[in-house]
Amino acid sequence: SALRHSGWPARSGCICRLYLLSAFVISVLPCDRVNKAGSMTLAARNCLARQACLQERHLARGPLLRRAANSRGLVISQAYVEPSVTKNWHTLECKHVVEAQQFGKEALNVIFAEAERMEQVKPGSLEAKVLDGRVMATLFYEPSTRTRLSFESAITRLGGTVLSTESAGEYSSAAKGETLEDSIRTIENYADCIVLRHFHAGSAKRAAQVSSVPIINAGDGPGQHPTQALLDVYSIRKELGRLTDFKIGMVGDLLNGRTVHSLAYLLSMYEGVKLYFVAPTVVAMKNEIKELLTSKEVPWEEVSMIIYE
Repeated sequence: SALRHSGWPARSGCICRLYLLSAFVISVLPCDRVNKAGSMTLAARNCLARQACLQERHLARGPLLRRAANSRGLVISQAYVEPSVTKNWHTLECKHVVEAQQFGKEALNVIFAEAERMEQVKPGSLEAKVLDGRVMATLFYEPSTRTRLSFESAITRLGGTVLSTESAGEYSSAAKGETLEDSIRTIENYADCIVLRHFHAGSAKRAAQVSSVPIINAGDGPGQHPTQALLDVYSIRKELGRLTDFKIGMVGDLLNGRTVHSLAYLLSMYEGVKLYFVAPTVVAMKNEIKELLTSKEVPWEEVSMIIYE
């Protein structure tokens, strides 16, 4: 990540990530399991109302019933929406998080506002139990420490529980030849959302196309890492107080660095931002990212090294 080399305190970054992901987990629950009256607030009466609504819907329609509906084609056919179709991610019924192109400015504002409200939630409060009874599955085919634990910490701090598998390619049915799609069809019966990390680019999209519960892309090979990019943009806004008129350098393996791919997409929406890509030629930023920035008239510059004066 470009921001990891900025010198910002690590603890501050972890806190930002925790609250963003906490808000994220609330936001991505399926629409039929969330009170449609509006976003969570800190008012206890609203929290209790949502709890009652969630409990009522959970009892009336559990995962097995939802899966049965899927087999009749009632849910999956409408679950996945291509990023090019809408930028209003927050209005979708099934909020998969596949790539950064899904998000427009309005969607980011909604997510960031929720994250800021989450910063006021205190341990042991009613709001800290809003996900009581919810289950999140973390399905990681690649090693991870920060990403997996931050997701698990987020839902745990809000009263939810976690089903977790690390090194899923070795210690799951994938070792016996089960496809990713079949694994998702099984796990969706056990969880309200699935956080997926996979070594193949495009794997999160494959999973979302067959899942009736939200798929959150926690990194798909050299593809994208949209939740990390959301954190980066959220952190920039907190540190600078704005998302316009600044310069940012992205350093390292930019060809395979999925975080910078997602971050470049998000920053391209804001005016006055200039991007510097610092990498050896062999691992320079993808041409498709540079072409996108050029088409949107976002200034960028490639350099092979940083010179300190």
